Amino acid sequence: MNAPTSVASPALASTWAMRDKTAVVGVGTTDYGSFPDSDAYGLGADALNMALDDAGLSVGDIDGLIVNRIPSYERFAEMMGIAPKYCLQTEAPGRFSAVSLMLAAQAIATGAANTIALVYGNNGRSVRVRYGGGDGAWSPWGMTSPGATHAMMWRRHMHQFGTRHADLGWIATAFRHHANLNPQAVMHDRRITLEDHAGARPICEPLALLDYCLINDGGVAWIMTSAERAKDLRRKPVLVSGYARQDSFHYGSAPPQDYWYPALRMVSQEVHQRAGTGRDDLSGLSIYDNFTPTVIFSLEGMGFCKQGEGGDFVRDGTLQLGQGRWPTNTSGGHLSDSYMQGWGLIAEAVRQLQGVCGDRQIPDAKAIQYICATNIASSVILRSAS
Repeated sequence: MNAPTSVASPALASTWAMRDKTAVVGVGTTDYGSFPDSDAYGLGADALNMALDDAGLSVGDIDGLIVNRIPSYERFAEMMGIAPKYCLQTEAPGRFSAVSLMLAAQAIATGAANTIALVYGNNGRSVRVRYGGGDGAWSPWGMTSPGATHAMMWRRHMHQFGTRHADLGWIATAFRHHANLNPQAVMHDRRITLEDHAGARPICEPLALLDYCLINDGGVAWIMTSAERAKDLRRKPVLVSGYARQDSFHYGSAPPQDYWYPALRMVSQEVHQRAGTGRDDLSGLSIYDNFTPTVIFSLEGMGFCKQGEGGDFVRDGTLQLGQGRWPTNTSGGHLSDSYMQGWGLIAEAVRQLQGVCGDRQIPDAKAIQYICATNIASSVILRSAS
């Protein structure tokens, strides 16, 4: 078992060229649920209008557009009246939320665009999208869904390290607690206990219903621009201080045997070095929680605990706001707020750093780390502008 490598704030002489050069200046999120009378375009448009209002900008200020889960950027730009000099449609999997942010930061820094709208729209619940099955990436070895893949990974983790299914209950209950502080969460006012988690209906053993993310409709939009331009806008800017990714496809069609641990370790070192931060500088975490084990894999890979000790780490409310050191997914996350494939998690991180989260606000939030454990392991560190 390897001890986590210390991540201390690096010397200023190692400043990364992209550190704090771009900022998120507005976010918009729709209601979440089932909206059969709308579609990905309509949900994305609603979110973008909210983000523009949040930033104090108009459509005419947008000269860059990145869309995700929206079928056509041409049609969306036409609908919204946007004439971008930079546009892009990113891939559907949730790992592309952080990738979209990175691409926008690079486009702004190089002058390809000045102000970019990043828009996500998903009506997967209403149109009954199936996440898995058929001839998808999980088919060759009999895995029919992402849930089955993660169930096998967690079974291996339990066998290798002695972790328990009950450990995951601390994650599910912490995030549901946060959803009960968030009036917009799908699972608001639907409380659960550790006993509820233990007794939930099995889906793909050892995982059960409360280990799975939600499936719902909704839209999310962020607006990004240069840190210099951000100073003149309505909201306090949230700076993109660092980001890093490491792709690994040696287990592209089968459950990875390494829990993406080596890739996450590389990302952890690089993102903190680039941002000029250490773990102690973080106020909270935003972790891609498609399934509860992913949170354990993320915490271990990012060095918050030793590999194999994630179960002990989350026990007793470590991730719960007001109780533990690392408040995580304060909106309720994918497990209890909504499944917006990372986009809503990053919107929540921005709002935490703007100090507008009401009952679920992390006191004096200064820096939040977003983490996504998958074949494209990635992390972003966002900080509030002083």
